[in-house]
Amino acid sequence: MTERATTERDRPIRVLIADDQDMVRTGFRFFLDAQPDITVVAEAADGEQAVALAREARPDVCLLDIRMPKMDGLEATRLLAGPEVPDPMRVVVVTTFDLDEYVYGALRGGACGFLLKDSGPTLLAEAVRAAAAGDSLVSPSITVRLLKHVTAPTVPPTRTAPPPARPQEPLTDRELDVVRLVALGRTNAEIAADLYVSLSTVKTHLASVQLKLAARNRVEIAAWAWQTGNASPAS
Repeated sequence: MTERATTERDRPIRVLIADDQDMVRTGFRFFLDAQPDITVVAEAADGEQAVALAREARPDVCLLDIRMPKMDGLEATRLLAGPEVPDPMRVVVVTTFDLDEYVYGALRGGACGFLLKDSGPTLLAEAVRAAAAGDSLVSPSITVRLLKHVTAPTVPPTRTAPPPARPQEPLTDRELDVVRLVALGRTNAEIAADLYVSLSTVKTHLASVQLKLAARNRVEIAAWAWQTGNASPAS
C-alpha cells in the first residue's frame, strides 16, 4: 500500500518535525524516514524556527509539538494553517499533553490532526498520510473523550466544540454505520474491518458524510453522531 501511495504522488511525502526534545525528533525521523513514501526534510527545536523553516521548505505536512520555546505549537499552527493564511499548510499536532483546550485550540487554528506521542509510530505515519491526502486524523481516544464533554449539558460554551450543521441531505444507512464507528473512536482501518469493506470505501463514505454535515473533521462528525443519538451500537 505504501509503494502504491509513493507511485500515485510521484514523490515521498515531505515532512517537517518541530519539537524541543532532541530524542523525540530523532525518534520521529528514524521511523518516518524508514517509510518508503515519507521523508523528513526539516527539523525545528522551537516554534519560531518551525514557522520559518516551514515557509522556506514548504513541506507537505508539519508535525508540531505544543509546548516549545519562543513560540508554542498552537500559535505556530495558526500562522501556518489558520483561517487568515492564504496558502495554508497541513499541520498535525503531536503532543504529550492530553488537554481539551489544546485539542480545540489546535483544530480551531487549522490543524488537520491531533495525536498523543504515545499513540505509536503506526498511527503517526497514518496521520502524516491522511494529512497529505487532505484528510484528518485525531487520536481515537481523544475523539471519544472529547465527545463526552461536547454532549454534557454542564460544560460551559467556551469549552465545547462547534455544533455540527444539520445534514444537507439524509445520510444513507451505510454512512450512518460509518459515522457510528467514528463516534466510538474507530480508525478507518478498524471501520473497514468491522463493516467488511475496503479502506477506500470507508474514505468515500466519510467524504460524503463530511460534505453532508459540513463537518471540518472527524471530531465534528462524531459530535453530530452523539448529539443526534447515532453513536449507540446498532441493534
